[in-house]
Amino acid sequence: MPISSPSAHRRKRGFRKGAIAAASLSAVVAGTYAIVAPAGAASTTSTAASQPHVKRMCSQPSQPGMMSCLALVRTDIVKHNMAGANDTPQGFGPADLRKAYNLTGDGAGQTVAIVDAQDDPNAAQDLAAYRKQYGLPDCGNGCFKKIDQNGGTNYPSADAGWAGEISLDLDMVSAIAPKANILLVEANSANMNDLGAAVNQAVKSGAKFVSNSYGGGEDATDAQADSQFFNHPGVVITASAGDSGFGVEYPAASPNVTAVGGTSLTKDSSQRGWSEKVWGTSAGGEGTGSGCSTVEAKPSWQKDNGCAKRTVADVSAVADPATGVAVYDTYQSNGWQVVGGTSASSPIIASVYALAGAPSSGSNPASFPYKNASALNNVTSGSNGTCNPSYLCNGGQGYNGPTGLGTPNGLKAFTG
Repeated sequence: MPISSPSAHRRKRGFRKGAIAAASLSAVVAGTYAIVAPAGAASTTSTAASQPHVKRMCSQPSQPGMMSCLALVRTDIVKHNMAGANDTPQGFGPADLRKAYNLTGDGAGQTVAIVDAQDDPNAAQDLAAYRKQYGLPDCGNGCFKKIDQNGGTNYPSADAGWAGEISLDLDMVSAIAPKANILLVEANSANMNDLGAAVNQAVKSGAKFVSNSYGGGEDATDAQADSQFFNHPGVVITASAGDSGFGVEYPAASPNVTAVGGTSLTKDSSQRGWSEKVWGTSAGGEGTGSGCSTVEAKPSWQKDNGCAKRTVADVSAVADPATGVAVYDTYQSNGWQVVGGTSASSPIIASVYALAGAPSSGSNPASFPYKNASALNNVTSGSNGTCNPSYLCNGGQGYNGPTGLGTPNGLKAFTG
C-alpha cells in the first residue's frame, strides 16, 4: 500500500517547507531558496541568507474551502519596469517554451479561459506589454476579454498577489497560443464556490480550454464540487498539482481535470536541446505536488497500481522558479520578473491543448495523453519527496506521480 495519506504528506493550500533547489535559467547553479511569504502567510528561510529567494504571490488561506494561487516569484532578480527593444527579459520567453515542447500552430479560433480570484486592474495593459516585447500579435483586435464570475463587468476587489498570478497565466497563454482568444474570469473570492462559479461561467461563455492555477486541501465536499463545477465533457480543464512537494491538492485531484505537475527545464546540448527533471527534492515539502487522492475515485483511463484512487499528476511542464518564465506585472509590482510554480504549468498545458484543437463532444480530455503516452517527453529523474511505491514521488520510465506521463513533445498526446 502506498504511504501517501494526506495527514502524513499533504501540505495544504500551497504551504511550503524548506528551500527550493536552485538552478540558473540556462544551467544548474548550486544554492537554495528561502521562501519569503506575503503578509499573512507562513514563511520559511534558508540557512544561507545570501542565496536566492522566492516569494509566494498568495497568502496561505486560514479558512476551510479557500484556495491559494500557486505562483512563486523570484525576489533575487532586479525587476525592470520595461525592457528595451534590444533587451531580453530574464526567464524563459515564448520562443524558448515553444522550442522546448516542439510546438506548432498558433491557437487561432480557440478560446482559452483563465480562472483566478480577485481583480487585476492592469491585466490588459500588462498583457499588451508582454506581447509587444516578444513580437506577438496585438490584442487590440479584441482577443482579450475580462469578465466577472457572473459574466459582467462588476469586478471584485483588486489584490496584488492574485494580480501577479493573473499576469503569469495570461502571459503563458500568449506564449504558447499567440493567436488564441483569452478570456479572464475573475471570481469574487478565493473560495472554491466562487472559483467554481467562474469555471462554469468560462464554459458558458464559450471557452473550450479552462486553466485553474490554484489549489487547497482535499475534503469530503470534493465530489460535490466535481459535479457542480468541473463536469464539462468536451472541455479541457487543467489544474495545478501544487507547489508543496509530495501530496495531493484539489481541484487537481478531480478526475474531470487534467492534473498538471511541474519540472525543472534546462537548455543543454542533447538532440532535443533541453532536459527536464522533477521539480523538487527528496526531502519533500517543496516542488510539484503528486500522490494518491484520498477522496476521488480512480478514472478508468488511469492504470497505475500504486493508488486505489485518483493519482496526481497526468502531465507536466516547467514550474521550477529557478528555471522560471518571464512575466510582466505592474499592479503593485515593478514590471518584468521571473516566476514559477505549477501556476505556470497549468496554463501552458491548457494552451497546448488549444493548439491541438477543440476536444470532441462528450470526451474527457484528461484521458487523451494516456492514449498517446509515447508522444510525450518522459521525465526520468528528480524527486519531490519520500514515498512508497517510489514512482509516486520520483521521476522514472513510464508514468510517475510528479510529472505524470511527461511533458509535451508536439501536439499528438493532446488530441482525442
